[in-house]
Amino acid sequence: MAPGQNSSQSAQLREGFTTGACAAAAAKAAVVGLLGGRPFLSEVTVPFPSGDAIAFKVEWVRCLDGSVESAIRKDAGDDPDVTHGVLVVAKVCWQEKADIAFEAGEGVGRVTKPGLSIPPGEPAINPGPRKMICAAIREVTERGVRVTLSIPGGEELAKKTFNPRLGIVGGISILGTTGRVRPFSCQAIRCSVACELDVAQAAGVNHPVLVPGHIGERSARRQLKLSEDQLIEVGNEWGFVLEGLSKYSFKHVLLWGHPGKLAKLAGEAWDTHSYRSDSALEIVRKLGLMPSLDEEPVTMEGLFEMLKLEERRKLATELGEAIARAAARKCGDCCQISVGLVNMAGEMLGSDSDLKDFK
Repeated sequence: MAPGQNSSQSAQLREGFTTGACAAAAAKAAVVGLLGGRPFLSEVTVPFPSGDAIAFKVEWVRCLDGSVESAIRKDAGDDPDVTHGVLVVAKVCWQEKADIAFEAGEGVGRVTKPGLSIPPGEPAINPGPRKMICAAIREVTERGVRVTLSIPGGEELAKKTFNPRLGIVGGISILGTTGRVRPFSCQAIRCSVACELDVAQAAGVNHPVLVPGHIGERSARRQLKLSEDQLIEVGNEWGFVLEGLSKYSFKHVLLWGHPGKLAKLAGEAWDTHSYRSDSALEIVRKLGLMPSLDEEPVTMEGLFEMLKLEERRKLATELGEAIARAAARKCGDCCQISVGLVNMAGEMLGSDSDLKDFK
């Protein structure tokens, strides 16, 4: 237990699983049924991007006319997820083409605007879940399969998300990059981050790199020269972390990640959770940095994709400077602050300054 932590703070919150992981399990169970497996599987194992194989309880498998349908009930663990407890249903049938095709059923949205990771017209099933579903199906067959995903009640649940603002209609999105849901708890996350900062200082780190989550973490490890103790995941707790930097002797701190999160700091939105902060696009507008465009972007990723290379670098530099200024004020100018912005693929968009201390 870290100094200052009590037993309730150190208690582990239970992890859950994403809708994407549940969809992969439902699809695999349904394909096993399509192959003539047992009419009801009590459990199905799914490969995760981490290399783990996770078992899911199967709610039911139904044989239909020319297709098979299976359901997995989502367990989001101790995370207050709006989709916790929903049924994720996959209906599968054979198709002549050897690939795996996706359709949106009841309660699963469809993309209508550009700028998201899935093009307009496609079901709102993100790339990560698509890969997980394909990997799960390919464990049992190489034949072509059409997968229709449904979330009963998903259209109503979507009203509690940003989907309507993003142009995703008809239901929720099938999400998840790792297959796991890490539970949100301000107290637990703050204790964890504080411990990581303590460890970094004790290890002699002078130049820590703070990232919001997985996108920033993966790209930072790929593009920067970092020690294990140098990289610290902040989640949404930027106000807590920046205010606490004065307790440490760090010389140069790099904020590294996607502008969809980090741009919020420029607007002094120190809790960057989507439910408790303005959208990054709104903050860019308020800062007067929004370029003149022929169409309205729906995400920060889409905004940068609309720009030419020079315009992209200019916006990233100016936005990075605004983020760095706001973060420096928040931490009381106790150390040098730099900002590096990357896209969803982890590719560098630009930075506010020379990042030689991190390369």
